[in-house]
Amino acid sequence: MRSNLFLFFTFSIFLSPQLNAQQKVGSTPSKDQLAWHEKEFYLFIHFGPNTFTNLEWGHGSEDPNVFNPTAIDCNQWARIAKAAGAKGIILTAKHHDGFSLWPSKYSKHTVRESKWMNGKGDVVKMLSEACKKAGIDMGVYISPWDRNHPDYGTPKYNEIYIQTMKELLTGYGKFFELWWDGANGEGPNGKKQVYDFKRFQDSALSYQPQLVIFSDIGPHVRWIGNEQGIINETNWNTLDTVGFQRGAGGPPTDSLNRGNINGSAWIPGEADVSIRNGWFYHEEEDKTVKSGKALFDLYLKNVGRGGNFLLNVPPNRQGLFSPVDSAALMDFKKIKDAAFKNNLFSKAVIKNKPNEIEICLAQSATFNTIQLQEQIKFGQRVISFEIEAGDSEQNLKKIASSTTIGRKKIIQFPTVTAKCIKIKITATKATPIMGAVAGFLINN
Repeated sequence: MRSNLFLFFTFSIFLSPQLNAQQKVGSTPSKDQLAWHEKEFYLFIHFGPNTFTNLEWGHGSEDPNVFNPTAIDCNQWARIAKAAGAKGIILTAKHHDGFSLWPSKYSKHTVRESKWMNGKGDVVKMLSEACKKAGIDMGVYISPWDRNHPDYGTPKYNEIYIQTMKELLTGYGKFFELWWDGANGEGPNGKKQVYDFKRFQDSALSYQPQLVIFSDIGPHVRWIGNEQGIINETNWNTLDTVGFQRGAGGPPTDSLNRGNINGSAWIPGEADVSIRNGWFYHEEEDKTVKSGKALFDLYLKNVGRGGNFLLNVPPNRQGLFSPVDSAALMDFKKIKDAAFKNNLFSKAVIKNKPNEIEICLAQSATFNTIQLQEQIKFGQRVISFEIEAGDSEQNLKKIASSTTIGRKKIIQFPTVTAKCIKIKITATKATPIMGAVAGFLINN
């Protein structure tokens, strides 16, 4: 479908007289989902008994005393997160082993039962206060699977899970995201739980209505189908979930990675990946820490494809981010800041034509990256586009093409020098309403 194009530029604004084009088309994000999109990048923290037992999935039978961080400093986590450009931290408040990082009344497998701080510690409280102090947001991961709780596998457990959520969601301030893992295995009695996710969801939102909830199929944010942090170049923020049950297997991974072009619900993708090989800290994995350059490449393949970047950085046995992880985060921030420091199109003359954006520079510029945005509050509309460049409007050559834009699309191509650039929208679902466009020369 071809139609007129509307542009909203940060440096020059062009509004079409056909204001009806600004009507919402298809599924659109809520105000809380829009705020979530703007976060772009935040940290995941896996921390608990597994940190000390060298496991990834604990058995639930571990002695609580194994959890004993000797120099825990949640302020360090929050400071480093903010310095790295992260807008928040999501903490594994309870992983599959059932160990709670807060003294839950509904479990006997918590920090209260450990020797750490003589049973008076509360990691959730410490991190909540640290995030507030640093000026970043916090989220919580609460695994529905519990390999320790004696009532797991019975109807009673669903109520217990709701009460544990209530403790967290009413006792530690506002969170921006609630994270549900899809794992569902046997508990200590050998039984699996039939989760009542509808009740879980309704309860969580009754405590904190602004939450966005992550799972394999949302309801607000979806898994991207892999744990490598890479979203497909074609990425629709909409998804069809009819016929799929949360926690019992979602859509095929290809659908999760790409979304559905006419999906019935706005459920954008969040790309989770660890800075290390594993999710919990293991000293022998210090040599596997991703470099700042590797993290920037992931950023281009998740945020640069319209999703959000959730990077796991696990504290060590002292309760601190290790120096090698911290150094990689700072290098990532340095590389990203340098890459997007100089917008070569900031003083360009923009011409808005049907299905085309013409960018006219005062003098030729050398670049290899263009950033595009749609105003997603009106829906996601662009199906495909091409980019042409040359020394004049009459002498343009195709330099790149791609599919979907969404909240942000960062497209790279072999370095060119040009004075005129044209963005051609080649297929759309409805009249495109575009956001900022920018050009950069990035040294990859």
